[in-house]
Amino acid sequence: MNALWEKLQRGEGVVCVELDPPTDDTIQPFLQGVAAFQAAGADAVTIADSPVGRPRADSSLLSCKIKREMNMEALPHMTCRDRNEIAVKALLLGLSIEGVHNVLLVTGDPVPGDHRGTVKSVFNFNSRRLAQYVSALNDQVLRTPFRVFGALNVNAANFSAELRRAREKEDCGVVGFLTQPVLSARALDNLARARAALKGKILGGIFPIVSQKNALFLDREVSGVSVDPAIIARYEDLDRQAGEALGREISLDILRRIAPLSDGVYLMTPFHRIELMTGLIPAAKKALTNT
Repeated sequence: MNALWEKLQRGEGVVCVELDPPTDDTIQPFLQGVAAFQAAGADAVTIADSPVGRPRADSSLLSCKIKREMNMEALPHMTCRDRNEIAVKALLLGLSIEGVHNVLLVTGDPVPGDHRGTVKSVFNFNSRRLAQYVSALNDQVLRTPFRVFGALNVNAANFSAELRRAREKEDCGVVGFLTQPVLSARALDNLARARAALKGKILGGIFPIVSQKNALFLDREVSGVSVDPAIIARYEDLDRQAGEALGREISLDILRRIAPLSDGVYLMTPFHRIELMTGLIPAAKKALTNT
């Protein structure tokens, strides 16, 4: 009933690939990306829930579509920002009916400042309370349980506090974690600490940086991401092709380093660069198999 979770339980290294949902109703590029990931050997596609608080196609509806039409496992993100308890329960029931039994629960980015006059956040839950709520539905309502995943920020300045929250999430029913991208020695060290401290499955995050501008934006503007200055410097004056090649090289090196500390990997697709990811998926499988 849940191929992704069954593979994790068997100790098979899994590869999840994140693909941003469309900003309009043109679905074909998204589906082509999913099909390419599936052909390359990905175990699941994970889909963000309106990242940075700006509306995109619904992650849960897209998950149902690719599960039904492509028999591809999906891991939709579900934020606390936009739904009250009634909407959350209704959505979870629909996902279960459609055969989607994995969810990643995150608090969610706030509504952007230029939308706050007309758009109001809900936040009936935080991620821990939402995990408790899903666990209660598993016990009381659902015939097939959800496997609840959470986020883990290996770049946190106070990682001891991050680990404490992660253990609280496990107490609330979280069975695994997807980490922020590992792009520094500190993040790698924190991943090792998480491996020793947590009971749940861990999917180490990989983000292939494609340019120096991309690296600087991640490091300075994206919450929870930290990029080693030495990595940023390596991208200086590189064109698109050279930037992608370096991103692949760095990602492969990080893959080899995180494989012994992870139950799988979480690949994040930059700027819909599908071919870049299809080249990394088999390498990730190989790295996980060899550990």
